[in-house]
Amino acid sequence: MVKFQGAKKNFGHYAFVAGILLAILLGLFGAGGTLAISVLIVLGFLVGLLNVTSAETTEFLVASVTLMVGAGSFNAILGVLPGFGMLLKAIMMYILLFVAPAAMIVSLKAIYTLAQR
Repeated sequence: MVKFQGAKKNFGHYAFVAGILLAILLGLFGAGGTLAISVLIVLGFLVGLLNVTSAETTEFLVASVTLMVGAGSFNAILGVLPGFGMLLKAIMMYILLFVAPAAMIVSLKAIYTLAQR
């Protein structure tokens, strides 16, 4: 069982790294078709399921909510900058497409844990 836990944690780590890299590449090159976006969402679900432990739930949710709320303000600022600002805005959008499903899964796990008490 310990080996499985290690493999599960490694897979979650690789899913996180792959999701962030894919989000950056999609933002840079603008090739965000339906398949690429679906892969980002699935990777986000996998990160939420495999990579965030119950001890990390609060920190992950605070960071996720901060990222999602802050992204709105940041996008407003970036919209003013021509060229580079639009590029960063696209990268942020894809990162949010990756983080939001992970946050949803972790929050549902937290709600389930609270309901069991």
